[in-house]
Order: sequence, then structure tokens, then C-alpha cells
Amino acid sequence: MPYEPPTHTVERSLRATTGAKVIAGVDEVGRGAWAGPVTVCAAVTGLRRPPEGLTDSKLLTVKRRAVLDEELRKWVTSYALGHASPEEIDELGMTAALRLAAVRALEALPVRPEAVILDGKHDYLGPPWRVRTVIKGDQSCVAVAAASVIAKVHRDKMMAELGIGHADFGFAANAGYPSPVHKAALEERGPTPYHRLSWAYLDALPQWRHLKKVRSWADGRVPEIEGQLGFDF
Repeated sequence: MPYEPPTHTVERSLRATTGAKVIAGVDEVGRGAWAGPVTVCAAVTGLRRPPEGLTDSKLLTVKRRAVLDEELRKWVTSYALGHASPEEIDELGMTAALRLAAVRALEALPVRPEAVILDGKHDYLGPPWRVRTVIKGDQSCVAVAAASVIAKVHRDKMMAELGIGHADFGFAANAGYPSPVHKAALEERGPTPYHRLSWAYLDALPQWRHLKKVRSWADGRVPEIEGQLGFDF
């Protein structure tokens, strides 16, 4: 399916309105997974012409993503990755975990960005970062598209490695996301050390429900964890 290539339009706008010269595109992967970390990539690209075919990682084949990932790591001005572990997601909730992973990525860049283009409509970073949110930024903004590809390829490799000792879960194929293979393994074997134990899938597993971790605010409310799929996906 044809798609419009990403541009530097948002970055040019930020440069003109804020004076920022170092601008990072930020995107995440792993938000809706049952297992594994949430991973964020921060990429600084400048205004150079990007590699051919760059777009949102979800629109690319596995093979094309891998090729683009190699090209991008050499092409970008700089990039860095940050992760929040399953334990941190269970303890903090997804929004705070995303912020933690994003800050880790941004602070690992060799030069601190003066502005950030964040994929989506919700600014989970906040002050002191100067943030411009862009819906479908991973399709429309060069730096965010680059970050989406690098993050996706890196996390997929990480999940494949974590799955070596848990072959029944199919992490190499599903990257910790819901799938029939993943669901069947959970029913039979229960969660691995890499699973998020505050996730809704455990509600449908009576034999493993005792493992569920429940967070609550001081007033007793149980916060909703956005982006997750239950067991009947």
C-alpha cells in the first residue's frame, strides 16, 4: 500500500518557533505486550535526506526493517535506547514507565536535545523537556520514523534472546505480544520471569491469578493500565 514518505516539516517548525537546533524524534515499542520491557528510541537526524523507504516500522516487513535499521544506525546523527523493565511497568504503570524509558534514552544521547518530537497525542515526558506531540509521527516525521525502526528491531532481537529458554512462548515470533502460541503457553506453564504481572491476561488464568500484582493509588482506586490486551484478544 503506497504511503507518503516522512518529512522534516515538524522539525523545521520547531527550529523556527523555538530556536532549537538539536531535536530528537522519540518513539516506543512494547507498550501492549504481555512480556518484556517497553523500549524507547531517541534519534537525532538533522535535516538530511533519509534512507529510501523510511516509514513507521509497523508498515515494513521484517526483512525491510532489518535492512533499514542497519542503514539508519549509520545515517542518524545520534541515537540511544532506553528501557523500562516488566517489574518497573508493574510498579509504576505504563505512563510512568514510558517516561522512565524515554528519559533514559534522551539522557544517553551525546548531546542533550533542545526539543523532542514525540509520537502520539499524549505527552508522557513533560517538563523539563520541550515536547511537540504528533499523531502518527512515526509516519510523518523523519526522526520519529527512524526511532520507530531502530526501537522495533532492537526490541525484537532482545525478545528473541529472552525466549531461548522459553521456546513454548514463541517470543522470537511474537516479541512478547499476544498470540495463540503465547496464550497456550501461558495457560499451560504460567508467566515467565519476563512477564508483566499487573496485566489483565492473568485475570483469565485461575491457576496463575495468585501471581497478579495490583497497584492502587492512595485513595484506593486501581488505575487502568492503558494499551494492554486481555486474554480474549
